[in-house]
This record gives sequence, C-alpha cells and structure tokens, in this order.
Amino acid sequence: MSTQNGDRKADVVVHGDASSFKQEIVAGKHRLLADEPVNAGGSDAGPDPYDYLLTALGVCTSMTIGLYARRKNLPLQTIKVSLRQSRIYAKDCEECETKEGMLDRIDVEIELTGPLSTEQHDKLMEIAAKCPVHRTLTSEINIRLRAAEKKSPA
Repeated sequence: MSTQNGDRKADVVVHGDASSFKQEIVAGKHRLLADEPVNAGGSDAGPDPYDYLLTALGVCTSMTIGLYARRKNLPLQTIKVSLRQSRIYAKDCEECETKEGMLDRIDVEIELTGPLSTEQHDKLMEIAAKCPVHRTLTSEINIRLRAAEKKSPA
C-alpha cells in the first residue's frame, strides 16, 4: 500500500455534501453510512461518529480476547462487549491526570461465557486492554490535517 515517496493510499474515504450530516464511507471494498440522529439535525441514516468510534474499540476488544483464547485453547464460548461514551468533569475522575475542564469517558463492559476458571477469566480481562485500538485511544495521537491538492479542470 505504500508508494516510493512514502505516501499511502487512504484506508478510509468519507464523502459528504453540505446539505446534510449524511456521509458515505468507503473502507476498502466495504460501503457504510454515517449520520446524526434526527434530534441532532440528521436523518439517522446510519451510526453517528461516536458510534463508529465505540464500534472500533468494541470489535477490536472482542477480536483480541477471542484470538488469545483460541491460541491458549481456553474454553471461551462467547464475548459480549457493551460500550458507552460520555463527557465528565475531570475533577470527578480520581484516576485521571487531567483535573480541570471536561474529558471523554468510555465505559466498557465485557461479558465472557464458557467454563472459564477465575484465573482464565481474569487473564482475558487483562488481555482486553491490550487490543490495538484500546492502545491507540489511550496513547498520544498525532492527527495531521492537510488540504487536498486542487485538481485542474479537465
């Protein structure tokens, strides 16, 4: 996917217009929609941006747990990851470094079924926090915005 000059083809492309919140998403061969709910001025044609963020974290968490369980031959049967995003006052977060203003909180609840021992269950919960998306969201993120080059009229 890399080119000689180090540029990469976009992994995800989002198309929209100024008339609504509705967005068309192209992720490889997959086509998705995003929108805002009606009460936020959208038409609710698809999940909102935070739903996609939570989806990425939930899917990665479940996949990571399942992969570890398969590799270790653990008797895990099903994985259910429930997520909720909210904004909280920093002063109300004892474990947070930030103490002023507001911050984002993501609550993640994981339900594992199968005849797991307490030790196996605890290990899978530990592994859950090691999924790549979790690590990305809890690390420093450098987002570089740039304007696309204008195309000459043909």
